[in-house]
Amino acid sequence: MPDSKRTECGRTNTIAAIATPPGHGGIGVVRVSGRELLPLAATLTGKPSQSFQPRRAAIADFLADTGALLDQGLVLYFPAPHSFTGEDVLELHGHGGPVVMHALLARCVELGARLAEPGEFSRRAFENDKIDLAQAEGIADLIDAASAQAARAALRSLTGEFSQAVHALTDALAELRGLIEATLDFPDEEIDPLADTDIIPRLERLRVDLAALRARAREGSVLRSGLTVVLAGLPNVGKSSLLNRLAGEERAIVTEVAGTTRDAVRETILVEGIPLHIIDTAGLRDTEDVVEKLGIERSWNEIGQADVILQIVDARSGVTPADQVVTARLPAGIKRVVVENKADLARREAGRHEDHGTVHLTLSAKSGEGVALLHDELLRVAGWRGHGEDALLARARHLEALAEAEARLSAANTQLGQLELAAEELRLAQESLSRITGEFTADELLGMIFGRFCIGK
Repeated sequence: MPDSKRTECGRTNTIAAIATPPGHGGIGVVRVSGRELLPLAATLTGKPSQSFQPRRAAIADFLADTGALLDQGLVLYFPAPHSFTGEDVLELHGHGGPVVMHALLARCVELGARLAEPGEFSRRAFENDKIDLAQAEGIADLIDAASAQAARAALRSLTGEFSQAVHALTDALAELRGLIEATLDFPDEEIDPLADTDIIPRLERLRVDLAALRARAREGSVLRSGLTVVLAGLPNVGKSSLLNRLAGEERAIVTEVAGTTRDAVRETILVEGIPLHIIDTAGLRDTEDVVEKLGIERSWNEIGQADVILQIVDARSGVTPADQVVTARLPAGIKRVVVENKADLARREAGRHEDHGTVHLTLSAKSGEGVALLHDELLRVAGWRGHGEDALLARARHLEALAEAEARLSAANTQLGQLELAAEELRLAQESLSRITGEFTADELLGMIFGRFCIGK
């Protein structure tokens, strides 16, 4: 049995996991990462170590400790540092049945490996400077992408486009800080630091570039997580019909009986690659029906967690006093769009108008007339710029860091009369941006990020 390399706490440094999805498939892969893995490969296959050439597939038998055959397949060897993790990596390609894969994984553990923790391969790649933190998150986002646009945006992060943009900003920040601090080092020089240097135009260029990067990240964030849209309103205004129209199939029961919808019905649709999580809720009214009352309570809970509330009203009557009662109870701070449904029955044309700052859309869920207007409005609310081909798939922490950096640059702009304070704001902006790529990141955050990865990544 090969001699396992161990950490100070006694755990082996060699990790192994099944890298292919659970279930049955033509091929399954067990991935192993650690130091000096050729002895493990030799014991597992019964072949001499020199049989395994870097990045060249070798046909091999996979053997149990008794010499019995576990499987037949391919061995790929990637020596350090030229591997994903920066360590020696073995990929064991076998037949993709769960029993075979788990037997092969168990054999690797017998030979000195341990089961990898979620995201541990990617974390090792990050710790060995093979990728930065934004690229590591791009791996998980590419796997989880819900649309082709989201996959392309995640790939841009994975290949380093997001990181390069962040580094360009941090480098420019460092140069500007150096320029400011140089003027502070020579206070007796007869120069006006603002008039005689390009501090002001440099700062303005930084603010413009950061705003552009933040816009790309916001668009990518919408691609990644989508928009939660709750349909709310009185009974029988057509909420379930609108859900069915948006979903393109009969997902909710539609009848003329008020109170048919008793619980939330959820459907996710893609509009220009953006996931829209549509939630149909029970009609909002006073009732003595115990079951309906529970459904209405759940409706208010869903409404409180929405990104957008579509308040559905009947186009034949418009916004009634009863609708206004519902409006008064809707949470402040959540975007609201009034959808005047049943335009066909009201003999009204589909359209969009604003009333006291609130958007009203007239449409017919039954015929589909005007539903395209609703798609456009939801994209507008999401901040979608119409193409997404330069979007960067960003997470909430990225947006927070970019917003904080933007605020620091604004503060620096107001502190130009006191350059020491302006330089400090630039330093804090630089630190905020560096958290995106992982230069300034707490261990607790790393554990949280990589803990959400699948086991084999």
